[in-house]
Amino acid sequence: MKLSNHLSRLLWVATAIGAAAGAGAALADQKLLPAQSEIVFVSKQMGVPVEGRFKKFDAQISFDPAKPEASKMAFTVDTGSASLGAPETDVELPKALWFNVPKFPQATFQSSAVKGLGGGKFEVTGKLSIKGNVRDVVVPVVLAQSGATTTATGAFAIKRLAFKIGENEWADTSMVADDVQVKFKLALTGVGKL
Repeated sequence: MKLSNHLSRLLWVATAIGAAAGAGAALADQKLLPAQSEIVFVSKQMGVPVEGRFKKFDAQISFDPAKPEASKMAFTVDTGSASLGAPETDVELPKALWFNVPKFPQATFQSSAVKGLGGGKFEVTGKLSIKGNVRDVVVPVVLAQSGATTTATGAFAIKRLAFKIGENEWADTSMVADDVQVKFKLALTGVGKL
């Protein structure tokens, strides 16, 4: 009887370890689908909303809807991929006064906490770094699932001058407003059921 109890325990431990390893492997398989994703920024120039987008970005995600507090997210955005859709302005964005792409080729976001709010809504807190300037941000995220794809959408506001985006004469907020809204739609695979 003792041997069978011992074998039962070993089998239970092996099953638990296998399940944990399987969950870890599933989280490791989470991937961003760039072709179905977008990161947009909206600013006001002389009071008129102007929309731009980043064409290149990537993410490393380990997200468990059942345990959001254990989740981690890291994003990198190629600042040189910023576009306002007009060649004359797009040539200015990589320059030192704006994104200074030669010195700061990427903006990054690293989560520090993820909180579930219920109903597919989450709050992600983390550090946003642009041009070497780091600020704490809180990002509301809504998740929706369709088949094997999970779509994360949300928006948050930043102050461009806190990140030194638009320096010298471009620091005048009557020309380009300080407030910038960042909106995103991220398509992901490998996320567990909500």
